[in-house]
Amino acid sequence: MNVHAQPMKAHMLIGGDLVAGQADNWLDSVNPANEEKIGEVPAGDAADVNKAVAAAEKAQPAWAALDIKERGKYLHKLAARIRERADELLRTEVIDTGNTITKMKVDISGAAEALEWYTGLAIEMKGETVPASSKNLHITVREPYGVVARIVPFNHPLSFAVRGLAGPLIAGNTVVIKPPETSSLSASILAEMSREIMPPGTVNIVTGNGMPAGDAIVRHPKVKRIAFTGSVPTGMLIQRSAAESGIKALTLELGGKNPFIVYPDADADKVADAAVAGMNFAWSGQSCGSTSRLMLHESLYSKVLDGITERVAAIKVGDPLDPKSQMGPMNSKRQLERVNSMIQSGIKDGAKLMVGGKRPAGKDFERGYWVEPTVFGDVHPQMRIAREEIFGPVLSVFSWRDEEATIELANSVEYGLTAAVWTNDIKRALNAARKVQSGMVWVNGVGNHFKGTPYGGYKNSGVGRESCLEELLSYTEIKTIQIFL
Repeated sequence: MNVHAQPMKAHMLIGGDLVAGQADNWLDSVNPANEEKIGEVPAGDAADVNKAVAAAEKAQPAWAALDIKERGKYLHKLAARIRERADELLRTEVIDTGNTITKMKVDISGAAEALEWYTGLAIEMKGETVPASSKNLHITVREPYGVVARIVPFNHPLSFAVRGLAGPLIAGNTVVIKPPETSSLSASILAEMSREIMPPGTVNIVTGNGMPAGDAIVRHPKVKRIAFTGSVPTGMLIQRSAAESGIKALTLELGGKNPFIVYPDADADKVADAAVAGMNFAWSGQSCGSTSRLMLHESLYSKVLDGITERVAAIKVGDPLDPKSQMGPMNSKRQLERVNSMIQSGIKDGAKLMVGGKRPAGKDFERGYWVEPTVFGDVHPQMRIAREEIFGPVLSVFSWRDEEATIELANSVEYGLTAAVWTNDIKRALNAARKVQSGMVWVNGVGNHFKGTPYGGYKNSGVGRESCLEELLSYTEIKTIQIFL
């Protein structure tokens, strides 16, 4: 596919067929770098969801009956096909999301690796023998839920969609995927590949808006297991809607306002480098794990802030297809408006704008959802930019003197996804890591994810853990069998 040709006409995958929505309504896909229409996807509704769930339910018994090695072969074939079409997927993702091409390469390769990794992990879906009595045998087995759903965010559409398939499928479930409404073109390519490789009905992809498509998935009585990645308000809505329609198992990976606590013995230059890396500017800050609250000990404050300002000012903002670009546009007009609103609130509340804060200058930025990478100093806890997730390229920098007060500040927001602690004192580092209320804490590091290490949040940042054995097991139910001898 030539992504610069006429706009792509995408389709959904339901029961092994590539289809338009039954209502024949469509959503435009827009390149966030220039606002040009690059494709359109079906605006699925409840009727499409019902059809997809029915297809998944019909296919699930035969899929679960396959030997686990056979299910694994299908996933390996899908991984191979992703690699075969990697260039096409990469370019499509870049123009549909605005994420930079250099970083997005990792998403494509990582998607294929996830399928293979969960296949290798599958043998660990073990039951137990329980010594509950001396004369009988008491065992547990793990069985798939049946039909499970995954609702995918816009920042990593293909990566999250494929990872969302891997665990459920190898566990014996069939899946309904709902891609993000603003960036669904890669999901259409995934639909093509899945149609070629997977048994009909095992993978179903329904595009469309959260209302009605996402809501219909959450409320469907046959969908008992749901995973969602996105914002806290939407996560709360999903919890409420699910509870109104049945007893369901949910995992939610939601927002973050993540602290980066720097002690006086840390190296200022290394901290400045890490602070910039931790903000995920290559994703335009659109990452829930971004360490967007930098808390510097007062002895390092000026030096580190100056270093960060210099580094951020040098970030090359430009065409995300250009390998030299270090930051692209925001994903959508809505995201841009949100970020601009938060920047203005920071200025109004008295934070010191160190760099950025506006649309980049130049002809290349007249259209598109552009904002400069932004750093605020002199941030105080009562400011909106200190408390609310911005989900954009905005770093808030604090100065601190008292350690306990700083830990309290780190824990004062509703979020608890990630945190970073920087110090050469291991006792101090571990003490802080234990006290910070976050699901993942980096010590003298930032942003890295490693296979097998659980990822998920405390407080309103979510429930459940992903990228680990626990995620795979979460797609199974435990059955106890009592054998009387």
